[in-house]
Amino acid sequence: MGLSAERLRADLDALAAIEPAFVPALARAGYPEPRIRERGVVTLLRTIVGQQVSYKAADAVWRRIEETLGDPADAARWLAASDETLRAAGLSRQKLGYARSLAGLVEAGELDLAALPEDDEAAIAELVKVKGIGRWSAEIYLLFAEGRGDIWPAGDLAVQIEVGRILGHAERPPEKLVRDLAEAWRPYRGAAAVFAWHHYGFKDGAI
Repeated sequence: MGLSAERLRADLDALAAIEPAFVPALARAGYPEPRIRERGVVTLLRTIVGQQVSYKAADAVWRRIEETLGDPADAARWLAASDETLRAAGLSRQKLGYARSLAGLVEAGELDLAALPEDDEAAIAELVKVKGIGRWSAEIYLLFAEGRGDIWPAGDLAVQIEVGRILGHAERPPEKLVRDLAEAWRPYRGAAAVFAWHHYGFKDGAI
C-alpha cells in the first residue's frame, strides 16, 4: 500500500519544517493525491508491459494478457504460455523475456514480494535481479506499492527538474547533487518525490 493522503500531508509538513523552500512550493501546488499501486507481481508485470509505450497502449496490451492468461497474478501461467501466445497478446520479444524472468523468480521462490527486506537498498537489490527491472522501477514499486516513506528516485528526470526549481537552481541539478541535497530530508524523501511529480508542470502558480 502506497503513502496515504494523510501520510503525505504529514510528511510534507515535516519536510517543509526542514527545508523552507517547500513552503511556497506547497502553497503554489497544494498537496498531492496519493499514488497507490497493488503490492505484488501484477504491479511489476504491468511496469514491464508499460515500458516505453503510452499508458493507453500498455492498458490495451494488459487487457489482452488478462484475456489470454485468465489470472496474470499466477506466475505459473506466464511460464506455461507459449511465446507465440504472449506475442499475440502484444508483448515484444524483449518484454516477454522480462516477464518470464520475473515469473520464474517468483515461481521458484527466489523473489518473495510479500517479504522483501526491510532495508530499502537490500529490497532494491532483490528487485533488480529481475531482467527489465532497473533501480528506478524498483524504487517506484517500493514507493507506490509498499509505501516506503524514504525512497528517493534521484535518477528521475522530473524529480531532478523540480528539486532544481523548488530550491532555486538555475539549471537542472544532476543525479548525484539531487541525492546529496536530499540527505537532509530523511526520512521524508518519498513524500518529496511524490510532491516533485505533482509540482512538475506548474509555472507561475498554474499547472
